[in-house]
Amino acid sequence: MKLLSSLVASLVLILGNSPAATKPNVLFLFADDMRADSVAALGNPVVKTPTLDALANRGFVMRNAYCLGGNSAAVCTPSRNMLLSGNAFFRWKGLLAPADGANFPVSMQTAGYETYHHGKRGNTASLIQAKFETNKYLTNDQGDRNSGEPGREIADDAVKFLKDRKDARPFFMYLAFGNPHDPRVAAKNYLDLYQRDQIPLPKNFLPQHPFDNGEMTIRDEALLPWPRTEAAVRKELHEYYATITAMDFHMGRIIAVLKELGQLDNTIILFSADQGIAIGSHGLLGKQNLYDAGMKSPLVFAGPGIPHGASDALAYLLDIYPTVLDLVGAAKPAGIDGQSFRPVLTGSAKTVRNELFFAYRDVQRAWRDDRWKLIRYPQANVTQLFDLQADPDEMKNLADLPAHQPRVEQLLAKLKESQAKFTDTLPLTVPNPKPAKWTPPSADDLAKQKAKKKAEKKK
Repeated sequence: MKLLSSLVASLVLILGNSPAATKPNVLFLFADDMRADSVAALGNPVVKTPTLDALANRGFVMRNAYCLGGNSAAVCTPSRNMLLSGNAFFRWKGLLAPADGANFPVSMQTAGYETYHHGKRGNTASLIQAKFETNKYLTNDQGDRNSGEPGREIADDAVKFLKDRKDARPFFMYLAFGNPHDPRVAAKNYLDLYQRDQIPLPKNFLPQHPFDNGEMTIRDEALLPWPRTEAAVRKELHEYYATITAMDFHMGRIIAVLKELGQLDNTIILFSADQGIAIGSHGLLGKQNLYDAGMKSPLVFAGPGIPHGASDALAYLLDIYPTVLDLVGAAKPAGIDGQSFRPVLTGSAKTVRNELFFAYRDVQRAWRDDRWKLIRYPQANVTQLFDLQADPDEMKNLADLPAHQPRVEQLLAKLKESQAKFTDTLPLTVPNPKPAKWTPPSADDLAKQKAKKKAEKKK
């Protein structure tokens, strides 16, 4: 018996003290305001992202991953709360998802993982993030963004954690970067990798959005005057790409340490972002819109059990939580909106969702399937219909063509069905719609609006 006990003790030291020791580690790299098309391996001809390219080239790419939308102009907040709770923002009151139910860090800890979070402090899921065993925030969000080395602080601490850890459990690291959100400041060596005058504009670039979408003068949109000039948008893209390249470099440092420690082959690495951002698409700059530029995110999985491949299957970011649980052999909590798309990753199913619903505050609603996308602006009585197979950049609105009126009515009905599913009570038509035509405000008008909002916040 003593010999058996000694042998068991030795195995515990080698393998860890539970079956969890055989599970893969999980490293979740999560960016801020990063378009789905802003990774070289995902089709961008200009951006330099060697770390993310290597991940995509050995992993699985979900080409239609979306944020569901936002109940706040700072879409980062609802996006991150939905991600970590697995629920749409309609399921809770206020901006923050409660932490007393199922959530990502608690589920992973229950599954036998050491949980670690480090990320930006503002516009995030603070209640749920407090459930991570290690819960860290950037010393200063703006300091990180202005440092010239975006992502360095998070990477420094992640490297130290990985090198110093003694826990026998596998780790779940959620690194929630604050980049490439503005201000986008990259050191000269990153900026010099690009020639600004040769950076292509988005295919759907417009100097100005064609109508009032309900958020035309929000903070993000006021970063440039109207109409947007090609030179001004190229400057934004130059700084955006350079910031992404810098962040990519620091992400690469973390992955290099995993390899150095012999942990890379036993680590599932996933990369995504809280939502996209327009930066010139449709005449917009921000993420306060339901176009693909605003709501679609990059999503890549790589690691043990993940084949190389890609899929056009529809997915929400809030599906990532149950998918990771599925990949590590843990059960999905009951009662959440998220669905595991592991069957898509493993090739046993083409999709787990046939349609997606999107909502932005009380001014925009949308619905899409594998071909059609309908966007409704109830306050201006405007509808858009796009054939995403023929027009993936959403440049040709078909909604006003007589031949498409039956389809518009059909998809509006599907939109209403989705609203009911998510307990969204917003009317899709209002009695007195605002004029769709929009005239850009003057600099003085913007200053007055800003002063008014500041005064209202003090009340």
